[in-house]
Amino acid sequence: MQGSGTGPMRGIIPRAIEQVGRYKNELENAGWVYEMKVSFLEIYNENIRDLLREKNPGNVKHEIKQNNDGRRYVSDLTMKVLDPSDGDGVNNIMRQAAKHRSVASTDMNEVSSRSHSVFTMHLTAFHKKQRKTLRGTLNLVDLAGSERLERSGAVGDRAKETVAINKSLSSLADVFGAIGRGASHVPFRNSKLTFLLQPCLSGNGKTLMLVNISPTEESSQESMCSLRFATQVNKCELGKAKRTIEINASDCEDSGDDSVVSLRSARSPRVTGRPKQHASGIVLPQGRMVRRKIA
Repeated sequence: MQGSGTGPMRGIIPRAIEQVGRYKNELENAGWVYEMKVSFLEIYNENIRDLLREKNPGNVKHEIKQNNDGRRYVSDLTMKVLDPSDGDGVNNIMRQAAKHRSVASTDMNEVSSRSHSVFTMHLTAFHKKQRKTLRGTLNLVDLAGSERLERSGAVGDRAKETVAINKSLSSLADVFGAIGRGASHVPFRNSKLTFLLQPCLSGNGKTLMLVNISPTEESSQESMCSLRFATQVNKCELGKAKRTIEINASDCEDSGDDSVVSLRSARSPRVTGRPKQHASGIVLPQGRMVRRKIA
């Protein structure tokens, strides 16, 4: 997801930031002023860790909360202002996150991710003449690969990590299964990962999943498991994504009130496994990209 360097080995995150930067330049020519803040966290053994922290976190406990206007957030999480055209700034954030990311060696992978990570771009655009504000969020999620203990050879802390990883992936599968069936109850609260991503999977945005599989014969069982998971996800229909526009209330009526009202205009993307559907998804209000990989 993060990749390395500035050449063809760049990951999805720096490439997405670059695309947002190009779109930002186009909109600024039309009178919009953009601001982008980013956060980066990992979910390790069902605990949230801040990957952009400057100091030892100590006893800081990050919780998933909801503010007064209904937006979900993680408490005490580092938010950094980032210019998408600042290549050095992007690289610094990637290096800092990599320094804190939980990785370890197993029999299947010398550098195995032991957590799920969520990189989030928080976008705000303001048009002075139109007196409108657009807000958008893009989540880029790197899922740790599911593991079989007999193959990974995980013991002790590694085995505990494997159990937590597989449990959260099962919770994610349950969520997609419930959405695909059109169930009245979707078990978002069964894991930190699904609870955090609930706004993205509740009809307010677009979702794209990329599934990485191994070409080796010895990994055929894991590859088939991943493909079955992808088939289940592709059956999901989230409904219409929504674009959130905030307009100064004084433009609607001559009241002198500077309060903000929220208007929504509908679009109609759907969950899909086809990358071409994601081109416009970079700037939608709630979007998510997920990669599942074999450890």
